[in-house]
Amino acid sequence: MGFLGDYDGKVWLNNWWEKNLGNTCKQYYYKYNSLRRSWWRKLWHAYVVFWIVISSSRFLHMSSEATEKRKESLVSLCDERARMLQDQFNVSMNHIQAMSILISTFHHAMDPSAIDQKTFARYTERTAFERPLTSGVAYAVRVLHSEREQFEKQQGWTIKRMDTLEQNPVQEDDFALEALEPSPIQEEYAPVIFAQETIKHVISVDVLSGKEDRQNVLRARESGKGVLTAPFRLLKTNRLGVILTFAVYKKELPSNATPDERIQATDGYLGGVFDIESLVEKLLQQLASKQSVIVNVYDTTNHTDPIAMYGSDVLGDEFYHVSTLNFGDPFRKHEMHCRFKQKPPWPWEAIHSSVGMLVIAVLIGYILYATVNRMFISEDNYNEQMELKKRAQAADVAKSQFLATVSHEIRTPMNGVLGMLNMLMDTDLDVTQQEYVRTAQGSGKALVSLINEVLDQAKIDSGKLELEAVVFDLRAILDDVLLLFSEKSQGKGVELAVYVSDEVPEQLIGDPGRFRQIITNLMGNSIKFTEKGHIFVTIHLVEEVVHSIEVEPQSTSKDTLSGYPVADIRRSWEGFKAFSQEGPLGSFSSPSSELVNLIVSVEDTGVGIPLEAQSRIFTPFMQVDPSISRKHGGTGIGLSISKCLVGRMNGEIGFVSIPNIGSTFTFTAVFTNGSPNSKEGRSQQINNQPHLASSEFHGTNALVIDPRPIRAKVSRYHLQRLDIRVELVSDLDQGLSLITNGNSAISIVFIEQEVWDRDSSISLHFVNNTRKVDPPKLFILVNSNSSFRASSVNSGDPFPVVITKPLKASMLAVTLQRAMGVGNRGNTRNVELPSLSLQHLLRGRRILVVDDNSVNRTVAAGALKKYGADVVCVSSGKDAISKLKPPHQFDACFMDIQMPEMDGFEATRRIRELEHMASIEASMDADGNNSKLRVPILAMTADVMQATNEECLKSGMDGYVSKPFEAEQLYREVSRFFPTS
Repeated sequence: MGFLGDYDGKVWLNNWWEKNLGNTCKQYYYKYNSLRRSWWRKLWHAYVVFWIVISSSRFLHMSSEATEKRKESLVSLCDERARMLQDQFNVSMNHIQAMSILISTFHHAMDPSAIDQKTFARYTERTAFERPLTSGVAYAVRVLHSEREQFEKQQGWTIKRMDTLEQNPVQEDDFALEALEPSPIQEEYAPVIFAQETIKHVISVDVLSGKEDRQNVLRARESGKGVLTAPFRLLKTNRLGVILTFAVYKKELPSNATPDERIQATDGYLGGVFDIESLVEKLLQQLASKQSVIVNVYDTTNHTDPIAMYGSDVLGDEFYHVSTLNFGDPFRKHEMHCRFKQKPPWPWEAIHSSVGMLVIAVLIGYILYATVNRMFISEDNYNEQMELKKRAQAADVAKSQFLATVSHEIRTPMNGVLGMLNMLMDTDLDVTQQEYVRTAQGSGKALVSLINEVLDQAKIDSGKLELEAVVFDLRAILDDVLLLFSEKSQGKGVELAVYVSDEVPEQLIGDPGRFRQIITNLMGNSIKFTEKGHIFVTIHLVEEVVHSIEVEPQSTSKDTLSGYPVADIRRSWEGFKAFSQEGPLGSFSSPSSELVNLIVSVEDTGVGIPLEAQSRIFTPFMQVDPSISRKHGGTGIGLSISKCLVGRMNGEIGFVSIPNIGSTFTFTAVFTNGSPNSKEGRSQQINNQPHLASSEFHGTNALVIDPRPIRAKVSRYHLQRLDIRVELVSDLDQGLSLITNGNSAISIVFIEQEVWDRDSSISLHFVNNTRKVDPPKLFILVNSNSSFRASSVNSGDPFPVVITKPLKASMLAVTLQRAMGVGNRGNTRNVELPSLSLQHLLRGRRILVVDDNSVNRTVAAGALKKYGADVVCVSSGKDAISKLKPPHQFDACFMDIQMPEMDGFEATRRIRELEHMASIEASMDADGNNSKLRVPILAMTADVMQATNEECLKSGMDGYVSKPFEAEQLYREVSRFFPTS
């Protein structure tokens, strides 16, 4: 190769290459280019053919899809029409069946019948809209041959035969019922006796004499179901139709009755005439669609020879769809054939789609992108919502913990306040001091109830609100509520009163605390928004209200407690189910029922509720308006809690309010009769009911002088609770006449302030004349001491005693004792006697009280000692463990839950472990061990949100009492574990 390196060699090589190999390469190159071009042309052609094939296949595919969609559309349209026709037929069939029951009840079951042709025709015409597909309804009665003569005499016409009409159909203008021949003699007949006005020409025609009707009737009474005839020309109209027939039976038959039993029980046959041509036409006219559909209806009972019931001879699309019709008769088969009236249009959509495949691909890609992007957005939203949910749950837990903490911190000192007041009541106090202490107790309990409102709302939200069932005195609860609001009402000069019907039992079984809470909430709202007039609480049995109400205010009359108009009480229960026709009023009047259905109304003459706020008055935390909220305060949840509590008491609550007139709230509640002679009342007893000493005033006659009947009845209600006989008069002259006539010895006279201040001369005349006889003791009833102006009626004699409203039986008793020198003015009756009667209940019982708060220990110890228990107090869980280490002599233990170093749950668990070990040792000890191994442990806690009964049982406790507790509550819980003597 060396010679290639020089120039001459290169020149030689090029020449040789060009000469020998150049032509060959060129030839191959040209051939390659030609071949490549040929392949490119072929590839281009193949590419074109490929897209033509793709485009054509796309066109064919979409064309076939359009065809399938057209078929599916036809199927949907046909099925829709078939379903609508079938549904409307079923509606008509159900109504005809209902009419058969109506005829059985009011024609055959009543003597004389309550239905005649006129009544039947009027009823069927008025209810024709309920049978949209029927052109007439007729009823044929079953008549045996032996009954034919009597039947024709009774009806006044002969039974006509039908088969001649079937052989020679007549038109509407030449139809004559008189021309029909009498029905031939046969075993039984079915003449039409009732018919709708549109087909009354069939009356007296025997349907058993017609071929189609006879088969229809026989199949209907044997099967007990509705049966259809084959299509035939209807009488008079000569239009194609069918008849639906139901058999009417003499009595209710079992579902498995045999055909013979059905035949024997048949009374007649109710038939509905269906004009198939017109009803299908009406149905199709109701439907509107872009494509016209040709509909044909056939009776295909005989598949080889179907009967055309409706149809058109217009030719349409070659494709048709068949929808099966089910008219309730399994013997008859029907079908609906549908086809499009127009030929299918050109597949423009397929053409455009095949040409614009690229655009479609882009759109599909965009749709996919949007779909994926939507998925990412949905996932982000889901994660965000889960985060918000976690935050909301954390906030709810924090709120519950806050409420529980605040409740515990407030209820613990309130337990000491109320407990010390209870202990103060057991000391030597005069009547005034006792009343002050009771007022302080009521205020303290009201404060606790305000705390409980927020806790109750939390319980309502969580669905954990529960009611207790104990015996209580409803009238005593109302007295306590009156005492709670008496100072406010006296300060405003608003008259406050309650009235309880004599029909309401003395004792009820239910939740007194929740009932008091409802009354307190309603009266609290009334006292806030009432500046003049009165607040009046009435309680009756529901059955009293249904018939009459003894104390019933009226909205337009001034015959009310204070003379001011009020919102009508009856409008407040307009929406109550218990007062509707569907309500359970029948159970209210049952004398043997243990249930007591109360209706309570709170009526006031306040500012009322604005109309725009009345729809949301029971919404939690709702205030009528911000200015009222700032003026009167309040949490805004009292009414919502009251509504929930009323619902838990199986009652209802409602109201009526008129702005600047007042409001009346009414609710119902269901309790159990707690009287000693009732079943439930014998199993419980009341330990905390006040004693009114009514025997001290037995036989006393009193006179109430009051011009207002309702107010006088309220005064009489309170006096009668003291066993005082009461007379009512409206003025001083009538009162003086009653006193001086000597017919009854009046020893007490109650004069309303309005009467006393009306005329001083009349008052002086009344006093002077009563002195001529045995002078009764005079009492003046006033709303407020500040509003009472002293009269000049002195004359050297003591001034009449002033009694400030609201009236309360216990206060009346004390006032009468002081004024008349009856009974003991001290507190012996109120404290010493109950203490003596209670001291034996826990005598000999040794009880351990464990609490780190010294005040709570003192309160619990004092409450238990009141019942005669021997109480030992310790301040920690460790001390409790050492005291209760077996063997010990304690009968029960009250254990605080939240204590330093060791809480009550841990202390209880360790005590139970010690008891378990001691029980094992006792079982191994041959001599045995008679000491009490398991001591009842009851939790004492102010944490009412967390200290549930389940938590106490889980730690080994036997129950719990919530702070602030009362003596009766401690005794009731601990006494469950002691055998009764």
